[in-house]
Amino acid sequence: MKQTNKLRLEMQDVLMGNILPFWLEKTIDRENGGFYGRIDGHGMLHKEAEKGAILNARILWTFSAAYRVLRKPEYLEAATRAKDYVIAHFYDKEFGGTYWSLDYLGQPKDTKKQFYAIGFMIYGLSEYARATGDKEALDYAIRLFDTIESHSFDRENNGYIEACTREWGEIADMRLSDFDANYPKSQNTHLHIIEPYTNLFRVWKDERLERALRNLINIFTDHILNPETHHLDLFFENDWTRGAGHLESYGHDIECSWLMHEAALVLGDKDVLAKVEPVVQMVAKASEKGLNADGSMIHEANLDTGHVDDDLHWWVQAETVVGFFNIYQYFGDETALDKAERCWQYIKDNLIDRENGEWYWSRHADGTLNTDDDKAGFWKCPYHNGRMCLEIIERTEGE
Repeated sequence: MKQTNKLRLEMQDVLMGNILPFWLEKTIDRENGGFYGRIDGHGMLHKEAEKGAILNARILWTFSAAYRVLRKPEYLEAATRAKDYVIAHFYDKEFGGTYWSLDYLGQPKDTKKQFYAIGFMIYGLSEYARATGDKEALDYAIRLFDTIESHSFDRENNGYIEACTREWGEIADMRLSDFDANYPKSQNTHLHIIEPYTNLFRVWKDERLERALRNLINIFTDHILNPETHHLDLFFENDWTRGAGHLESYGHDIECSWLMHEAALVLGDKDVLAKVEPVVQMVAKASEKGLNADGSMIHEANLDTGHVDDDLHWWVQAETVVGFFNIYQYFGDETALDKAERCWQYIKDNLIDRENGEWYWSRHADGTLNTDDDKAGFWKCPYHNGRMCLEIIERTEGE
């Protein structure tokens, strides 16, 4: 108990003293609204950088959740700023859904509809509704749920496609980023649809949402899980044929293990939980292949080419802490607690920028610091590390 109490206090200190102050003090765009789109790895603010849907949705989620747990008024103010900006600027009033990006003035820049991003908008808006009871946020979250079900759900083969044009037509390049393979379905998008659907179900007990959540859990256990390796495959054709070769993403494995478990817990069906919990433990165990001796977790590997991305990304470490703490909490595995604490020690020693706030993107395998990638940006948000802190704070409450 003393062990986890210490962990909680450290997490609260890093969240309130390092992560959230950075975003409050350095990213609010008081001239053009919302939040700035980029602070590079050297701490330089780029005022005219595009404003990404992912960044803004994750800011909305983080400050909403921080307010719900910690009740500080400045967190509510930031969350409300994010909610208002998302609704006013990212939501497509003509065709529905949300844009992929805006220019720095808040005008649509890339108008494609990426369902991963729409999922994150649901995540943020539902968390705001959960924290405040706000009806507008919930209404928009439900509207975006309907959008995903109408335009992304594959009624023939099951599952969710990656993207459409602004007008919901077919789009040739469905990739989430330049680093991804171009396939119509991915583990990553399904992961970040089950995540917001779970959160929305906390505040909106709708039968359609319940069916979708049950179905998503089955998609993970029956299609995305590789039964031979217990890793989660990454890319798929429409008919669920695996694409892009034998890839293993250790950060996604450990993240998915606890998010899949969370979905089953929130759903509250004992039969579903009985099916999911062995899978949760198997996937977490499989992710250990990516662990280093110092407790850190590497990113991913391509088993066909032999290429290993052994950079130590901030988000992978954050999810490693939560994923293994989840195994300890629900299955009594003391070795999992040790893994969570060792990774946390690695984070404290190597990734937290104590001087300027927030965390660095990564360290390379040789220990050198990665300052080429952003401190804040399209993909560098307060969500993974902020959520890690909030998860541990909530999971250890009352101990």
